[in-house]
Amino acid sequence: MFSGIYRTIAYVNGLFCLYLALAMVAPMTVDYIDDNEDWEGFLGSLFIVGAVSAALILANRGQFAPFSLRLGILLVSSLWVSTSLVAALPFLLGTREISFTDAMFEAVSGMTTTGATVLSGLDDMPRGLLLWRATTQWLGGIGIVAMGVLVLPALRIGGMQFFRMESSERSDKPVARIRIFAGWLIGIYSALTLVCMVLYAVGGMSWFDALAHSMTTISTAGFSTHDTSFGQYGDMVLATAIIFMLIGAMPFTAFILGLIAGSYRRGFDSQISILIVIVAVLMVPAFLTAHGSGSFTPPDALLHSLFNVVSIVTTTGFTTTDYTKWGHLSAGVFLVALFVGGCAGSTAGGFKTYRLIILFQTLRVSIRELVYPSGVFPVYYNGKRISPEALQSVTTFFFAYVAILFGFTVAMSATGLDLVTAFTGTLATLSNVGPALGDVIGPAGHFGSLSDTAKWMLIMLMFLGRLEIMTILVLLSPLFWRGG
Repeated sequence: MFSGIYRTIAYVNGLFCLYLALAMVAPMTVDYIDDNEDWEGFLGSLFIVGAVSAALILANRGQFAPFSLRLGILLVSSLWVSTSLVAALPFLLGTREISFTDAMFEAVSGMTTTGATVLSGLDDMPRGLLLWRATTQWLGGIGIVAMGVLVLPALRIGGMQFFRMESSERSDKPVARIRIFAGWLIGIYSALTLVCMVLYAVGGMSWFDALAHSMTTISTAGFSTHDTSFGQYGDMVLATAIIFMLIGAMPFTAFILGLIAGSYRRGFDSQISILIVIVAVLMVPAFLTAHGSGSFTPPDALLHSLFNVVSIVTTTGFTTTDYTKWGHLSAGVFLVALFVGGCAGSTAGGFKTYRLIILFQTLRVSIRELVYPSGVFPVYYNGKRISPEALQSVTTFFFAYVAILFGFTVAMSATGLDLVTAFTGTLATLSNVGPALGDVIGPAGHFGSLSDTAKWMLIMLMFLGRLEIMTILVLLSPLFWRGG
């Protein structure tokens, strides 16, 4: 049984890595046109990955194991590791002499759409490598949505379990045929990227910057082609980014369901309205501190506060300025924003809005039960009653999230980091946000100065956050490996 599972995993990993290798052709071509020697690194990476992938595919053709919970967990976990290793090769084989640790950090940050970077001097970096960074995030973003829709529901940790409450559909997808759903998903994701790119170009970006930033905006990922991120762009570009960061953090599954059903009501998800409310609430103190800092006129303070709040809440990670310099209150606002996250079924990371809704509803019900001990007060989501199993999954995730956050904060502190850097660095990578707080890894810094030990811990946190924690914890359980 296990041999069949491992053959299936090897075959699928080979297939995905081959697709990722083919994606290297575009940045390789850009570097070749620019007469930059990094094209040779892409070519070498393509041949290495192509040969290994072809061997895995050819050696494991034939009968595959039927889908099961064990197969799903192993497959998703292995795919994120293997594709990250592939994504690291162009960094290793390029001309910038990037270490293996830094190459893996950058690759994992790209594939998990975290956006934390160890690289500086982006303005002088070869365009091919900049395009590769954006490509890993764009592909990682659509991969995240697919994983959240198709695999995580089996673990009772994905948002698609709530889609089953919206209709009589008993499968883990909102349409009967997965190919139809996949077509809608890729079509919407690509169309949004294209529209975003055009609007960026109209707003004043070069076409190359518009392409790279559109890919990292709709994937709520955050890699930029400049060290100053969005700090050098005008109002139209910032407004465009705000809109598309919000779209990227909303449930693509809800969009598809609404489009197929031809009904806005059918596609509505309460996560969307709550996400907007959270952004509005956090923007008020951010605006007050930005305006109070004396660095902005009221209109500019409004735009920059909204941009940066949306960027962090949606776990995108773009910045326009060092908002930690606005005042002590702004640090508190953005600390809260680091925790929130986007909607389930989106490209965003974080704790996820639907979990916040359920926890709040659970708290409200608990208070009512204290007042009326004999009363029965079920918890609802989107107008549907939530099952005890779903409630348990949310509370379990919350406990695991907090435990990992504080555990890794202590471990990061042991590497010599101050408490602010250790805590917010842990939170920013676990939430797949990118920039943290403080002078070292804050919005004006990067992760390059951290020790290799700290970087590997953050790499683990990025994987934990993107795999929704429980996937990794299940793998670490001896019970998972017992029996068939």
